[in-house]
This record gives sequence, C-alpha cells and structure tokens, in this order.
Amino acid sequence: MELISTSFVDGDTMPDVCALAVPADPGPVEFAGNKNPHLSWSGAPDATRSYVVTCIDRDCPSAPDDVNQSDREVPSSLPRVDFAHWLLANVPVDVTSIEEGSHSDGVIPRGKAADASPIGVHGLNDYTSWFAGDPDLDGDWNGYDGSAPPWNDSIPHHYEFAVHALDVDALALDPGFTRADLDASMEGHVLDSASITGLYALNPRLR
Repeated sequence: MELISTSFVDGDTMPDVCALAVPADPGPVEFAGNKNPHLSWSGAPDATRSYVVTCIDRDCPSAPDDVNQSDREVPSSLPRVDFAHWLLANVPVDVTSIEEGSHSDGVIPRGKAADASPIGVHGLNDYTSWFAGDPDLDGDWNGYDGSAPPWNDSIPHHYEFAVHALDVDALALDPGFTRADLDASMEGHVLDSASITGLYALNPRLR
C-alpha cells in the first residue's frame, strides 16, 4: 500500500494549519487551525473490506516534570511514549481519500462529539486525558486534534499517519472508543498498512 498527503511531505514539517497550537506573540502558544491533513491511499489488497486511519505522536514526554517550563527544555534523553491524535475506524472500502479539514476544522474546547465523524467511527484521542481537570478544556476529545508538543521540547515530534486495510466490513466499536479498544478489535484483521510521518515543533529554537 501507499499513503500520500498534499498537506505535507513525508518526513518534512507539517503546516501550522494542521496543528492544534502555534506560537503566539505574546507567547507561548495559542490555538491554531486544527485541520486534519489530506490523506490518500492506494494499493490495498483485493480482500480489503474496510480501513482504519490513525495518527500517533511517537515523541510524547514520558514524564511531565519539565513540560512547558520557561527555565528549561524537555531533555532529548527523556524516554518517549505514544500520544494518539486520531483514531478513525470503519472507513468504507470505497473511500480512499480524506480531504484536508473534512474531519476537523478549528479547535472545539472540550472536544468534538463522538458521533461527529463524516465517515466511519471516531475514537477518543489522548487530549482527553491531557486536559482532564482543566476547567475550560476537560471533556471527551474525539476524532482528529492536531499537534501541540511542549513549547520547550528539545526535539521535534514525529506524527505518524497510518492507514490499515482490514478483512472485515466493520469493527465492533462504538463512537468514543479507546486506542486499546481499537488495537484489540484490529488484531488478526490487518491485511496491509501504509504510513507517512510529519514533524512539528513549537520550541522557537527548532522552528
């Protein structure tokens, strides 16, 4: 399979319009366009019956101690963990592209509704746990919400967009499913996958 995007080049920096946050003046950051990028895929196996689309940040800090602190950077040596930005299941087999901004266009405080996906079924992204307890942003964040890495991180983050071809028409997932739910449901059903990676940073030193 092959996955491409007209929103960014694989291995290059993602545009600010696809980010949840951008640098501000005065800083440090402000909400951005938060548009999902364009994605298009081809070459799926003949037995494909549906697709799953995901976006995972592979560079989320594993500990919050240094995150967004003005007197220091998050060290590059800190172990990193995954942060889910988009979980989309049950994409019909005849759909092979997603237009920029079709699944997310602007920031919705407290998150998009679980049933707001124009195609397929949206799951919870990890802003749900990140904003938990915030009086203005606490909620269930479903579907795509873009990049907002720590503005003092010492490395650019790598956002892996992937499409998975499945051998079933639909996974048994309700709107608002978790990544653990998705992984369990997909097990044994993935025929092929393709991915591209976009980079993004908010640290002025890296932009």
